[in-house]
Amino acid sequence: MSTVRKTTHSPLAPERMDWNLLRTFMFVVQERGVSRAATALHLSQPAVSQALKRLEQAVGGLLLYRRNGEFRLTGLGEEIYQLAREMYGMVARIDDAAAQEQDEVAGPLRLLLMSKIQSTAYDDFLCQFHRRYPKVEFHVDVMQSAAILDALAKRQPALGLCLCRKEIESLERRLFLRHRYVLVCGRNHPLFSRRNVQLDELREQSFVCFASDHLGNTLSPLTIFRDQAGFTGRIVGTSPYVEEIRRMVIAGMGLSCLPEHLISQDVLAGDLKRLPPETNIAEIDVFLAWHKERKLSGAEQAFVTSFERFLERTPLETRAL
Repeated sequence: MSTVRKTTHSPLAPERMDWNLLRTFMFVVQERGVSRAATALHLSQPAVSQALKRLEQAVGGLLLYRRNGEFRLTGLGEEIYQLAREMYGMVARIDDAAAQEQDEVAGPLRLLLMSKIQSTAYDDFLCQFHRRYPKVEFHVDVMQSAAILDALAKRQPALGLCLCRKEIESLERRLFLRHRYVLVCGRNHPLFSRRNVQLDELREQSFVCFASDHLGNTLSPLTIFRDQAGFTGRIVGTSPYVEEIRRMVIAGMGLSCLPEHLISQDVLAGDLKRLPPETNIAEIDVFLAWHKERKLSGAEQAFVTSFERFLERTPLETRAL
């Protein structure tokens, strides 16, 4: 690791450094923007911008360029980012050591999950959580995101992992995954064998949609995309489950919008094909959520605390792998 240049007034003197500023800067880099970092940290955008400014003042130099869509670290920014990541690795190890001394946590833990939570990082987190708290009993239900949010809003004793398009006043939430949706067709669709498909050719094609893909619901950005792009084809199939949407698309019933990370193997296997546009058509976030005013059980609190540490240690872009 390279070292920060020594100056008369060392910008990284421990007695003058606010470590929370480093944490905020690390999230700005990992999320590639102040707005997304604010969402991930559950802070306001002005608070994150001010923290970034204070850190630059503390270290005595510019850390990143953010102009006209450009986002890149300066040389100093690269060094400070590496130091911040190392520091949080040490903090995580301290947290892990302290957790071993906590009173034993036991009891039921109910999780409400949307279908197809695909994340090796989350699987590893569950493994570590179970090792630390072996007496916590998991009760997992798979539900639609809208149903999960409704259950949590009614103070049902549960935690939820689900799509949550906008902030809900009664719920706490922590950003977990960012699903990037792309347009696809299946191997039995007439467009599958075409090499150069133009966007104009897609506008009258039939669609297979999620049941929550309508204005005001969790997947309404997909509805907005179709409307703005001028798609006029019929809706020939709907389902709340991604597995059934995938099945209908492979059968050639119509086009659909599916999360990019969930279809990568299907594309490689020749079952699905990506269509224009080349960019993602929507980004929809998955959150861990619970009711703000409901007192969490010991098992729930242990899960939330551990999950928050997991989010701090794991960059957003690696959680969907």
